[in-house]
Amino acid sequence: MSHYTKTFIFAFLVSISLPYQAFAVGDTISGAANSVWEGTKNVGKSVGIGVTVNEVDRDVTVALDKLLSHSPAAAKLAQTAKAVLVFPKILKAGLMIGGHHGQGALRKDGKTVGYYNTVAGSYGLQIGAQSFGYAMFFMDDKGLNYLLSNNAGWEVGVGPSVVFVDEGMAKTMNNTTITKSVYVFTFSQKGLMAGLGIQGSKISRLNP
Repeated sequence: MSHYTKTFIFAFLVSISLPYQAFAVGDTISGAANSVWEGTKNVGKSVGIGVTVNEVDRDVTVALDKLLSHSPAAAKLAQTAKAVLVFPKILKAGLMIGGHHGQGALRKDGKTVGYYNTVAGSYGLQIGAQSFGYAMFFMDDKGLNYLLSNNAGWEVGVGPSVVFVDEGMAKTMNNTTITKSVYVFTFSQKGLMAGLGIQGSKISRLNP
């Protein structure tokens, strides 16, 4: 188990003693990550716990290229999307109280225009750790402007209409069915997966 994973799981174990609701746990994790960020932003342009801008950009490129090459639906959306927000590596971990955390980048016209983190908390029987990623395709200015102007962070499910694309929906998507502001593809090493795990996630901008 990596040092990053051990650190992340330890943070969740500590949070068990705090009388907060699930989303408060997510906010605690976000605050901790932002504190680390404030302490390290002048060292190698870090955007998280030991993660640099170059590493995020590299991982975003790899994840997005893989998604577009394996999903015709994602490739179709990419042709007309205003921008794409990609979180290539999100760590999900916990013991009864869990959550996830990861960094990503917003791509517009093939270039990175911003860096973001995503956090969420949850209750339930959950032991161990796993990783996944997701990409958000912003199809209109309304959805993109909501992300860019929301300085306090965006809770997924509040604001623009968000559609979670699974393998079944991906096979039936066409120009006439693409009518919402944001489409989300959640993926792992095995391919597309259900996106319910990110409903309620909080997305906040980082400033390297």
